[in-house]
Amino acid sequence: MKKILIIEDEPNIRELILYNLKTNGYDGIDAEDGIMGITMVHRERPDLILLDIMLPGKSGYDICKELREEGNNTPIIMITAKTEEIDKVLGLEFGADDYISKPFGVRELMARIKAVLRRYEVTADVQGAKDDTISIGDLRINSSHHEVMICDKRIVLTLKEFELLKYMAENRGMVFTREQLLNSVWGIDYVGETRTVDVHIRHLRKKLSDGSEGNNEEEYIVTIRGKGYKIR
Repeated sequence: MKKILIIEDEPNIRELILYNLKTNGYDGIDAEDGIMGITMVHRERPDLILLDIMLPGKSGYDICKELREEGNNTPIIMITAKTEEIDKVLGLEFGADDYISKPFGVRELMARIKAVLRRYEVTADVQGAKDDTISIGDLRINSSHHEVMICDKRIVLTLKEFELLKYMAENRGMVFTREQLLNSVWGIDYVGETRTVDVHIRHLRKKLSDGSEGNNEEEYIVTIRGKGYKIR
């Protein structure tokens, strides 16, 4: 049974989500503030986190950023009352896998949980099935260890950043539109926006550029104007 942690300060929303998780076959646990939430992540090791942005003690952004920086790749779905595009983008920048805005339908939330968990499981199965390394210049991508290295320096990526980089590297030289990357990496059942791809590409470029200590953010990932992206 998959364990899902809800970090949400509104009691009614927590109770509603917990009830529906149980009826859908999940083990739901909850935290009412950011400090308690980050503690439960480390103690309970959930399979997925439903994370509100506006929390007492520690914000959802801070929790997401902290987990990703320490190498924790547990799937995260941001839940927020904010609907501005910048709020969605920030959540993705900090490493969230998906987002849903309040008020939301329970059926939509359950569908997103199922989709994110399925993508995560498929990626884990593929990584466990083979031990291969893709090499592009000083860049090394190891599937089985979920590890990216540049000049022997480890680059910490979120799960979705790793999947995106690996997919493009496996198809080096091919130009992909945002829609193609969204369908191939996030899955055809993903209901988010193509803006998601741009956010992850920008994040990847920065991390790869920082790792190589270079100034050219397009050293590995190139923008083909009017078409999309490719690995150089």
